[in-house]
Amino acid sequence: MENCIFCRIVRGEIPSRKVYEDDEVFAFHDINPLRPVHILVIPKRHISSLAEVGADDAPTLGHLLVVARRLAAENGSPDGFRLVINTGRIGQQEVQHLHAHIIGGSAPVGPMLARLQGDE
Repeated sequence: MENCIFCRIVRGEIPSRKVYEDDEVFAFHDINPLRPVHILVIPKRHISSLAEVGADDAPTLGHLLVVARRLAAENGSPDGFRLVINTGRIGQQEVQHLHAHIIGGSAPVGPMLARLQGDE
């Protein structure tokens, strides 16, 4: 997609703090990190959402997961990390290009789901 911010990052039109790139995926530091390790890993080919993937996407998604594990270890989270893929409106996906957040560091990241006032 021509105007997708992540596609523009992949093409080099928008600067990023690149961590990794190969033929299938691109990884860069999040501009608003939640933890000491917060890296985004995206497929270079535009895929809007995890809700839209099919069987043909399995090799790319598998590769993305392998790269995420390696990048977490190499960038300061060798003892574990959280991998988050927000999907759709309910999942609070902000950019309509599939992306995985590697979140970690030297201390535990906390509970997976924090109960917020007003949640059902």
